[in-house]
Amino acid sequence: MYRFLLTPRWWGINVFVLLAIPFCVFMGSWQLSRFEGRVQEHRAATAQAASDGREQARPLARMLPVDKGTSGRRVTASGRYGEQLLVPGRELDGRSGFYVLTLLRTDSGRALPVVRGWLPGKADPAKAPAPPAGEVTVTGALQASETPGDNGVAVQGGLPAGQTGAISSASLVNLVPYRLYDAWVTLDRADAGMTAVPATAPDGTGLDLKAFQNLGYTGEWFVFAGFVVFMWFRLLRREVEFQRDAALGLVPERHQDPEQDEAPAPTTV
Repeated sequence: MYRFLLTPRWWGINVFVLLAIPFCVFMGSWQLSRFEGRVQEHRAATAQAASDGREQARPLARMLPVDKGTSGRRVTASGRYGEQLLVPGRELDGRSGFYVLTLLRTDSGRALPVVRGWLPGKADPAKAPAPPAGEVTVTGALQASETPGDNGVAVQGGLPAGQTGAISSASLVNLVPYRLYDAWVTLDRADAGMTAVPATAPDGTGLDLKAFQNLGYTGEWFVFAGFVVFMWFRLLRREVEFQRDAALGLVPERHQDPEQDEAPAPTTV
């Protein structure tokens, strides 16, 4: 009854199934590994950003450029404070406030944006304490330049003088007369009664939509594998039923072997 499995048509079906199932399983496993990798990356980045000063600080120059491996790492830099800006619309512990951002002019000739702390309420220059005078050495967590719309950074325009919506070299280059590092630092300990701003994990390391897309694709590939198996058994069952009906004479002779059906003779004009 199962001799039909040796026909060319079923050879093709069987080869397709034998190739399709491992392929679907492989792709599902690969997508699952991508999701697990993102989870591990998220945990590592979060732990790195929340190191809370336990890691030894390294010179700023050795940690640039900022990437997923250096973001959140503790760095140290020396110089003199210059211009000070406020970054409004920043929340901390569920309260709205603003960052106090001061440019540290280093010996390299470039300035490093330093978030010296956070204060509640509306951005007001009178509330922001003046930076320390003279040569200072700062220690804090290295952060990548912000992009409006990411990590809660609001897309703001038309801000008053002395304010910036995002901490990035692209935004600051038009506000200060210094060459800038494409990075910024949030101090471990805030200055003058302000609250320290915790470091954040770099972009692309969170459990975002892309991570859950990988998880969704994992399920889809395993569903495809199950569907291939289901359809193979369905076709097999239909063929067995057809062969059984043909043996009992329940189907016309010319339909007993669909592969041997003769095409109708062409009509002549």
